[in-house]
Amino acid sequence: MKNITLRQFRIFESVARNLSFSRAAEDLHLTQPAVSMQIKQMEGLAGLPLFRQTGKRIALTDGGRVVLRHCQVILADLRAAEQSLASLLTVAAEQPRQRLRVGLITSGSCCFPHLIRAFLQDHDHIDLDMTVRSRDQLVAMLRCDTLDLAVMLHPPELRGVDATPFADNPFVLVAPPDHPLAGAPQVPVAHLAHECLIVREHGTDTRQVADDTLLGRAAIGFDTEPRFMELGCSEAIRQSVIAGMGIGLLSAREVQADVRSGQLCVLDVQGFPVMQQWHAVHRGEHGLPGAARDFYRFLLDEGAARLDHLSLTQPMPATAAPH
Repeated sequence: MKNITLRQFRIFESVARNLSFSRAAEDLHLTQPAVSMQIKQMEGLAGLPLFRQTGKRIALTDGGRVVLRHCQVILADLRAAEQSLASLLTVAAEQPRQRLRVGLITSGSCCFPHLIRAFLQDHDHIDLDMTVRSRDQLVAMLRCDTLDLAVMLHPPELRGVDATPFADNPFVLVAPPDHPLAGAPQVPVAHLAHECLIVREHGTDTRQVADDTLLGRAAIGFDTEPRFMELGCSEAIRQSVIAGMGIGLLSAREVQADVRSGQLCVLDVQGFPVMQQWHAVHRGEHGLPGAARDFYRFLLDEGAARLDHLSLTQPMPATAAPH
């Protein structure tokens, strides 16, 4: 592979990180055919396939994983060289600019931008690179070292990855205000058996909560297999619930404006709210760059209080003992 170019390495890394040719094309502002052509050229130089395709999904081959490891080292060294050169150009009297690469799960996009903005107000020398993706995508980006810090609910159990909880995040069941269960006290979970439960897709933290609390309860709480609708974003769930298509499971912080405006109500179901915790996740073996280290301390010191300030004004049902 002596003739491979840095451009091809960057394209390969983006495809490997996203496991998608189209998403890599969006990230790199290229066309999908251009991305596919560069990968084919790399595979020709390598003499073996780097990706395999199953249906509409792609995955790294053994050869692809070998190339990715070396690609990450090369690109990391290149970034380090760029940063070293940039620091030499910085006037000694000026505070050098830093970059914060932070990732949020999609359910955090409703509130964490407010925290990040508050942090940046006191750190005007930091440039922000914020990514909002699913939990699985953020884990992949951490492993590829394209994120300094990720905020999620269920941190991965991976060697070398550190996760620190810093704030509670309640999940609630919501319905339109005219739903038959609206206002009913301590509704048994079994009463949801004949409702349509609207949930997120696999690979998201919100879906993990649904699997742990609802979809996995068929054998112990429901007399029939639960009926559910799977949607790809929280906004689609909110609008579907408002339209009366079913009951939605979402973070309380995502629906606070709808509850205040009267478009949604929080159901008082036994075992809910389900309290989860926000975690600050990073690759511990690499340490944290200065900007990410400052933001990490900000989350631990002020994150919980600032999130509480943004929380629902309507009292939430008390958490019941699990069933």
